[in-house]
Amino acid sequence: MSSVNNNLSWSKGAAVPKASEYSFGIVWAEWNEEITGALREGAYKTLLSNGVKPENILIKAVPGSFELTLGAQWLAEKTEVDAIICLGCVIQGETRHFDFICNAVAQGITDLNREYNMPVIFGVLTPENQQQAIDRAGGKHGNKGDEAAITAIKMVALEHSF
Repeated sequence: MSSVNNNLSWSKGAAVPKASEYSFGIVWAEWNEEITGALREGAYKTLLSNGVKPENILIKAVPGSFELTLGAQWLAEKTEVDAIICLGCVIQGETRHFDFICNAVAQGITDLNREYNMPVIFGVLTPENQQQAIDRAGGKHGNKGDEAAITAIKMVALEHSF
């Protein structure tokens, strides 16, 4: 989905449905806060600009990306949100830690989609370096938080279309 030459936050394809009747949870990782805070703000503003009421957006922080899965699970169990957006950033390092964290989070979020039968959106950056993260958290490639919010809205609307 990524491209070196495109601002990835421009919505392509079908129009984004209005989301004024829906509620959303945002779980964001505090680790790499310069990046994840920008993702959180992007997602929040995108939800608002698509009709979601501020009181229908619940935002919770977790220490790092690994904890996103449990934070999202608790939101699914203890709230009445229609979708959950998980935002984090794991930057490639010199060890295999990157692989373990990214794989665990991707699998955990996938499992939550099926277990709770609700959209749990993977908005976790997995860049090779800090600059790539900056470029995707409001920089030259847009904001992955925006994209995650659009995905959440579209998935909730899809569910309600059946």
